[in-house]
Amino acid sequence: MPLEEVMFCVIDFETTGSNTVDSSITEIGAVKLRRGECLGTLQTLVNPGRAIPPTITVLTGITEAMVTTAPRIETVLGTLMDFIGDAVIVAHNARFDMAFLQDALRRDDRPPATNTVIDTVPLARRLLRDEVPNCRLSTLARHFRFAHTPTHRALDDALATGDLLHVLLDRASALGVTGLDDLRSLPKMANHAQASKLRLTDRLPREPGVYLFREPAGRVLYVGKASNLRSRVRSYFSSDDRRKVGPLLREMGRIDFKRTASPLEAAVLEMRLIHHLEPHYNREGTRWRSSVYVKLTAERFPRLTVPKLPKDDDAIYLGPLGSRSAAQLVVEAIQTVVPLRRCNATKPTSRGPCVPAQLGVSLCLCDRPLTPEEYSPTAELAKRCLTGDPAIVVDALTDRMRELAAEERFEEAALTRDRLVAYADARRRQHLLDRQRGLRRLEVEDASGNRYEFRRGHLIRHWAPPDPRTSGLRIDALDPGRTIEALPRDPGDPASGPLDAELADELLLAGRWLDRNAGRVRLHHVDGELSSPITPVPMPGRVPD
Repeated sequence: MPLEEVMFCVIDFETTGSNTVDSSITEIGAVKLRRGECLGTLQTLVNPGRAIPPTITVLTGITEAMVTTAPRIETVLGTLMDFIGDAVIVAHNARFDMAFLQDALRRDDRPPATNTVIDTVPLARRLLRDEVPNCRLSTLARHFRFAHTPTHRALDDALATGDLLHVLLDRASALGVTGLDDLRSLPKMANHAQASKLRLTDRLPREPGVYLFREPAGRVLYVGKASNLRSRVRSYFSSDDRRKVGPLLREMGRIDFKRTASPLEAAVLEMRLIHHLEPHYNREGTRWRSSVYVKLTAERFPRLTVPKLPKDDDAIYLGPLGSRSAAQLVVEAIQTVVPLRRCNATKPTSRGPCVPAQLGVSLCLCDRPLTPEEYSPTAELAKRCLTGDPAIVVDALTDRMRELAAEERFEEAALTRDRLVAYADARRRQHLLDRQRGLRRLEVEDASGNRYEFRRGHLIRHWAPPDPRTSGLRIDALDPGRTIEALPRDPGDPASGPLDAELADELLLAGRWLDRNAGRVRLHHVDGELSSPITPVPMPGRVPD
């Protein structure tokens, strides 16, 4: 929300002590402010229901005689909360005042205050600390010659805090603070090593889109997406403590952005730009280059391998998978259930059979001669593990894991669990990729009225929500929609062969979005099989370490 539209309510409490356990409110002061104008004040003494210590009387001038006939806090709470309304609460050392307010509400069985709270103390420390010896309200009032003087009386201090707020807002504007979200995050930002670069965020909109951090020379360092561009980019200067952020901000000299119609389009465009530009700091989005496949070879005696790239060789492929270690766990999961050959030998050798053959867990030709007919049931079972019912592997590994845990062989049980999880994840991923590739054309409309067209899992077109000024009508025959830029090449249907690794990320992104929003989108057109995703396999309880 732009700061000129924000309603602020500055509050201040005088109390009998410093904590809510053995202290109570003796006076309330509140001031309503908007655009620098005072819209109203509230002030009342409060009977604390307990003695006022002499030191508090000396500090505030409030005596027991003054509060004897004053209302109890329960009587004035309703008036105070009505006065505050939905305004942003402002206080100098807000933790103190909000603690007493929330405690009073709790004791009176009222709901807690959920208003946004701005504390002027950390803001003053960031913006004014170099000009004053300390950030006490009285010190700031003298230095900046506030119109109101704090006196340790609630309304006077609230009015002085309002004067301070206006000084802080004026100073904050020089750092590009234009909205309430900027103001709330400013205390951390202003102390950031790269705070001088905050000016680069001034023109960022509070809308969905994609942002690009560039070197001064123009090379793209990082691509990101956001549902609120301004808020997300400014968070790099405050709450984002990832290790790469410091070097990224030091190298960054320019921020470009592109608005999108929705967070979905932003996510898709981010993915396409990362694949196209491969920025140095987008390591997560460039891992497709390390993808591999699990392959059941088309040899006379098929076996499992983990190739980097698929071939047109009539083999059966599962993938692409994210890493070689994940693929190897999938291979081990299947080999635990299916006695596939594991060595390259074509006949028994003088060296004897390989270790898996000696252990009786694989049918290898190094152990004894086999015919393709003898081996065929094993190869067919492996094929079903890769393309058919995942329960073949899941049930067997689940039983195996429980047996090992019961025997207190926990390390082996944990390894079996890892294989099970890797296999289940790979099969779910493959199902999602195949489903997306099988959708020749899909049109859906979300709850906001955004309409999307997908082809082979790629987002290719968007229609904006209907304009309420035209009675919500949208003549699709006359509205061709807007083409989404940087469209990748067609991945083909599943029957055309294994999916290229570089195309998988976007298909997974779109597929997961469709699954998450399955109950909140309306189908307009489906050309292909929109089957439900694989039901997540229920995992057994935690395996002891």
